[in-house]
Amino acid sequence: MSIRKQYLKSKPVCKATFRIPEEMGNSAKTAHIVGEFNNWTFFSTPMKKLKCGAFTTTLDLDTGREYQFRYLLDKKIWENERDADKSIPTPYGDSENSVIVI
Repeated sequence: MSIRKQYLKSKPVCKATFRIPEEMGNSAKTAHIVGEFNNWTFFSTPMKKLKCGAFTTTLDLDTGREYQFRYLLDKKIWENERDADKSIPTPYGDSENSVIVI
């Protein structure tokens, strides 16, 4: 998995591109990114499946913030971003959320 950050000079926004690799994406039909930036709404931010099997999406995120998030594959399998800036325990205590620092 990977995250690419592109900071804009004209405004306090970072274009963050999230990518689920082929190895994980090939077995999934759908993928969504779910987190604080979309109010943890499960299906509001679908990721695009590429021909190679990977999934990707780009979000405009405000700078100077941290955002917790996770990936949701096939509406039932939760995955974390191994290249996230950090991870923190969820309030439920049974898993961790990935964190991107912008």
